[in-house]
Amino acid sequence: MASNGETTPLLRDQEYDATKPKSKSSFIAPTTLILLAGFIISLSFSYTQTPLLYTFYVMSCEEYYKHHPPYEGTGDRCARNEITASASQQVAIMGCATVLCGITNLFVAGWEMRKYGPKKALAIQTFFPAIRVAIQASALFIGARTGIIIMQLSQLTGVWGGPAGYILILNTIVAEITEPAGRTAMFGRLQGTLMMGVSLGLIVGGVLAEKFGIATPFEVAAVSFLVCTTFVLSFVPYIDPKTLSSDENKDKAKGPLGFLAPLKVLGAQNMRLRDGRAKKHFGISFLALGIFTGVLATGFAPTLIQMYSMVAFDFTSTNNSLLMSVNCLVRGIFLMFVFPQIISFGRRMFTKSEAPLPDVAEESPLPTHARDIDPLPAVVADQEEPAKPPTPVAVTQGAEFDLFFLRGSLFIDGIITASSTLATQGWHMYLVGSLLPLASGSAPAAKGVLTEMVPPNRKADALQAMTLVEYSATLTTMGLFGFVFSSFADIGKPYLTFYCNAAVAFVGVIILFFSRFPPSGSEMIADRKESETEPLLPEEDEQPVNGS
Repeated sequence: MASNGETTPLLRDQEYDATKPKSKSSFIAPTTLILLAGFIISLSFSYTQTPLLYTFYVMSCEEYYKHHPPYEGTGDRCARNEITASASQQVAIMGCATVLCGITNLFVAGWEMRKYGPKKALAIQTFFPAIRVAIQASALFIGARTGIIIMQLSQLTGVWGGPAGYILILNTIVAEITEPAGRTAMFGRLQGTLMMGVSLGLIVGGVLAEKFGIATPFEVAAVSFLVCTTFVLSFVPYIDPKTLSSDENKDKAKGPLGFLAPLKVLGAQNMRLRDGRAKKHFGISFLALGIFTGVLATGFAPTLIQMYSMVAFDFTSTNNSLLMSVNCLVRGIFLMFVFPQIISFGRRMFTKSEAPLPDVAEESPLPTHARDIDPLPAVVADQEEPAKPPTPVAVTQGAEFDLFFLRGSLFIDGIITASSTLATQGWHMYLVGSLLPLASGSAPAAKGVLTEMVPPNRKADALQAMTLVEYSATLTTMGLFGFVFSSFADIGKPYLTFYCNAAVAFVGVIILFFSRFPPSGSEMIADRKESETEPLLPEEDEQPVNGS
């Protein structure tokens, strides 16, 4: 997208493979196909989510009674603090392994997108999970400690295909085919569609486990993933991988650590202000840190309310499936229908209260500043190549509301999470599961803010880097709060974990107050090392970049 501007027409002809015959998907909007693909993929991933947690609880119980006297008495023989603590530890280990493989998968998926294009990369991300759930189905028949180990090792297949990769690819496609003004809302609709798939998958998976055995959801998931692969190859629109990043970014990615190149977008950016002064901009850096802290606070919440429900209210696999289904259903409805309206209304309000932003275009026919005037031919005659202009960053009118919404959403999430400790009956957990989604929207809002802070040709890199931040936070929260919950469960006070989650959420809100959009009319300056052979404009020559 090196030559793309924010006003470039959607889905340019050269982004499609014109040599291929038109398919039935030509009659369906590309955004609809992407939403449908996201729905069936998230549905496939969700069949085994709740049965998987319940399986760890059962296998930990089996392992416990291998080394202890048989249970005598009434009630659930597995309702012991020792078994709950052991199961939560194994779930934490499983979560860490999943996220570690997911982080690796994130880089693999990014490389696949740039080499094969998003379409083929997405198909790869749905094929390998079919292998994973087949391995997990076999682990269920073994059970106890050995079954747990096999279940955890099965996550290694996530390096080649998993949630990290497919979500990154879907968001990248959305960023490519959606206008800037509607991008945040489309991110919300995509996540809402994913949540709807998760909601249906959770309840179906729980019912299948109860009616036909715990292995059935895994078998159904294997078939479902193969269907997803076929759908992606048949209907997802083709996007030329050459449009995902500029030639400069591709050249930087050729080194031995080239796969880390996208992370550079999260660092401090060299910006040139309207008056010609150069300045470091840390908006993206604080945004990434705030998102890391926010995910650290909220990433463990779905697992936490399920495990707490099993401990405090004796929830079964079906109960937890219903609980998570309600949570995801409300979240999906909110993100698909309410969130876009909030963003649209909020942007209109912020646009009215903001001073008009100058139209920053890559090519302006009428320069308004001295720095916009091209150098005289005599000045650049000795240059091997013409000087490359700085990349403009044009912020959409009203986009400040996205950042405002992001902070408020995380703050409300912390309040609701802390209030979860007031639950004294089982139905209270269903109420919590219904209220938490009303504070959702932070993830699509963050992606909307991020894509406004970077130039058009850096969106794919920025989304990959931010997804890495989210999964790194998920890794941390699964390990940290998994063992925190285990420690509190040992003393019979697992509800204290909710307070810890809420405290971290409030810290994330404070960090996000330091994140700002680039100043209006500013332009991104290429790294000094990369542009040292290019002539400097007069203003930049007089005002060196801070820290250069």
